[in-house]
Amino acid sequence: MIVDLPATSTAAISKKLVRLRSDTGSMALSRVLTLLVVVDEDEAEEAIATANDASRQHPCRIIVVVLGNKRGTARLDGQIRIGGDAGASEVVVLRLYGTLAAHGRAVVTPLLLADSPIVAWWPTVAPKDPSKDPIGIMAQRRITDAARCSGTPRQVLRRFAAAYASGDSDLAWSRITLWRGLLAAALDQPPYEQVTAVTVVAGADSPSGELLAGWLAVRLKCPVSLARSRNRSGIISVRLERASGTVDLVRPLDGNTATLSQPAQPDRTIALPHRGDAECLADELRRLDPDEVYADALTKGLPKVTLSRQTASEAVKAGRAPSVAEAERKAERIRRAARAGGSSTMVDRPMPEKVDDPATVKAAASKKLVKVKKEREDGSS
Repeated sequence: MIVDLPATSTAAISKKLVRLRSDTGSMALSRVLTLLVVVDEDEAEEAIATANDASRQHPCRIIVVVLGNKRGTARLDGQIRIGGDAGASEVVVLRLYGTLAAHGRAVVTPLLLADSPIVAWWPTVAPKDPSKDPIGIMAQRRITDAARCSGTPRQVLRRFAAAYASGDSDLAWSRITLWRGLLAAALDQPPYEQVTAVTVVAGADSPSGELLAGWLAVRLKCPVSLARSRNRSGIISVRLERASGTVDLVRPLDGNTATLSQPAQPDRTIALPHRGDAECLADELRRLDPDEVYADALTKGLPKVTLSRQTASEAVKAGRAPSVAEAERKAERIRRAARAGGSSTMVDRPMPEKVDDPATVKAAASKKLVKVKKEREDGSS
C-alpha cells in the first residue's frame, strides 16, 4: 500500500502512520532501528528497493530524504509505504523542495523511533565529512558507498580516511567480506609461514580492491602492492608470497567462483559471487558498534599500499600476479574431473545387499560366526 501526502507536514505524516497501523495492523512492531536514507530523486526508487530488501533481516522504519529542487517555495511532499511495498518495515518518503531541502534533520526528527539506534546511509553522493553532516550527527552508524562517489577510488577513500569518525563504514568494505574470509582460511592451514609480499589485482574503478589491500597490509605487516586492470572491474586476484610458494586466489570472468591454489595441495574451486547492495547493507545493519577493522584498513592500511606502475597484464607477465586465463583452465580441469569422478562412482559402486531379506541376514550372520570361531582358534594356538 502506498499513501501519498502532497504538500504536507511531519505532524500530518505521524498521524497518518498511527491511523494506518490501527487500520491495517500490517506494520512490524519489533522495529530495531531507524534507517535514514539521503538520496537524489533519480536514485530514490533504487535506494528504496535496496533498503526494503535489507529490512527483511532487520525490521526498521525507513525514512527516505529525497533532495529535490532547491529553488522555489519550500514544500514537503510525503509518502507512506506499508505491506508489500515496504519489505519488513514501514517506509516514509520525504521529498524536500526549496529552502526546506537544506533542513533535512529538522524534518526527520519528529519521525524517528523513540529509544532506538539511528543509521544514516548515502547510497550515492556522500558528504565530505559524514560525521559532521546534519543528518550524520544524529546517527550511531554512517554508511557510504565509495564506488558511487565522484573521483578515483583512492581519492574518495583518502577523503573518507581524513574525515573518519567512529561509526563510519562503507559498502565497498562489505563487498570484500567473502574475499577476507577465504584468504584468512587459506592462511589458517599449514605451513604456518610468514607472508613476505602481497599483490592485489583489481579494476581501476574498485575501491574494494584498495580496502582489501589496506586490510592485508595491516594484518600481514608486509609489503602490499595494488595493480590495476584497464578492462575489468572489481577484485580479480590476490597473491600471497611465502617461502614454500604462493597462495593464489583468482576470480575468473564469470564472477561466481574463484580458484584457490596452494603449495602441496590440489587446486580448488570456491564459490565467490559478487555481493549485492542489499546484502551488503544488511551486513552493515547487523552491527551497530564501530567497525575497528575497517577503520584500520582505511586509515592505517591504505597509506602502506603501493600503487604499482604495472598494469594487471604486466604484473602477470612479470610473475607477480596469477594468470586469470590459467585459473580458468584449472577450474575447467577441476570441473571435468568432478564430472568424471561422479559418473565412475555411480558405475563402479556395487549394488547394496537387501538387509531386510531374511536369507541375506542369515547368511551374513553365519559368515560372522565362522569368522569369530576361526579368530578364537588362531588365538588359542
